[in-house]
Amino acid sequence: MPDKHARLSASSAKRWLTCPPIISLEELVGGRKRASSYALEGTDAHKLAELKLKDFIGRNVTQAIEDFKESSEFYDQEMEEATDRYRDYVVELYNNHGDLANLDLEQQVSFDKYVPGGFGTSDVVITSPGRIEIVDLKYGKGIKVEAYQNPQLMLYALGAYEKFDFVYDFETITMTIVQPRLDHLDSFTVATDELLYWAENYVAPRASLADQGIGEWNITEDVLRFSGVRGRLRPQFEQNKEFIEKYEYGEGAVLDPDELTEVLDQADQIKRWLKDVEDFALKSLLDGKDVPGFKVVEGRSNRKISDEAGLAKVLQAQGFKEDQIYKEPKLETLGKLEKLVGKKEFEELSSDYITKPEGKPTLAPAGDKRPALNSEVTAKADFKNL
Repeated sequence: MPDKHARLSASSAKRWLTCPPIISLEELVGGRKRASSYALEGTDAHKLAELKLKDFIGRNVTQAIEDFKESSEFYDQEMEEATDRYRDYVVELYNNHGDLANLDLEQQVSFDKYVPGGFGTSDVVITSPGRIEIVDLKYGKGIKVEAYQNPQLMLYALGAYEKFDFVYDFETITMTIVQPRLDHLDSFTVATDELLYWAENYVAPRASLADQGIGEWNITEDVLRFSGVRGRLRPQFEQNKEFIEKYEYGEGAVLDPDELTEVLDQADQIKRWLKDVEDFALKSLLDGKDVPGFKVVEGRSNRKISDEAGLAKVLQAQGFKEDQIYKEPKLETLGKLEKLVGKKEFEELSSDYITKPEGKPTLAPAGDKRPALNSEVTAKADFKNL
């Protein structure tokens, strides 16, 4: 897998398209986050998936696969099954394209015609008369990624079109997200003329702003999710300060229902921001910097037994029995067991032994997909209708 990254990369496109100045600020203050263990795990999953697809197209990679499994810190049964499902999907897709199809793996594509220095690496590019297929493996399971108007995939599609346009006349490009650990498969198809219009009229102007480090500070969770400047952005501080101050001179001592809704709409964002500020302040103090009015202290901790055998011996000498001082072995958490056995097999083995109780009532936006629980008022109305 190529390990070079563009400054205005496809993978970060949603961030710099939404908030053009963010990349330059991160470069200025050193705010790019280091790769997390989840990112490193994802990199390994991509390596294994690529090797399995190379095996499909006839490359001699048997030893490389064995070497990977022995050396990877993250390889397990779950990764084996997830990459199998991904490979099977790509193979089926490729076969459906007919005899004139071409399959390219880990293809570096350039879109610098619209984005200064823009390039990226597409996991899979399938070309055949009239159409291109872009397939992207997402190994993470924290956030479900959608294909619809996904800027990362659309830039890959743009780069693939620029690279392979001489081979066939392409009319459509289909982009697919495969997220095997969430059993998630999502596709989006766009006409090539629509893609080019998007590139010329939406991407190019914003990429120019991002390259210069100027433009509107449109701060969203997507912009900040992987940013090291979380918690120290002045535009975000001003935005939240303005929101809070608007209620300072409001009428009445209590909020009316519309005001309550307005506050709730902002609550999650403000809570995340406050947590980010606290995290950044703690890091600053640990790095030896000054945060006036605050200091680092030892947090609360729980006592731990450092020598179980020694303590057991002392207690037994005092007359306490084994069943009094030991507890029965407990099963690992469901997540760990699922990872150990493999998701599909564990599902089959455990179905008769697992229950999921009803969750406690919790507040959610009206647009949440879960059905509303009956309130006291509606419950009474329901009872009258019986």
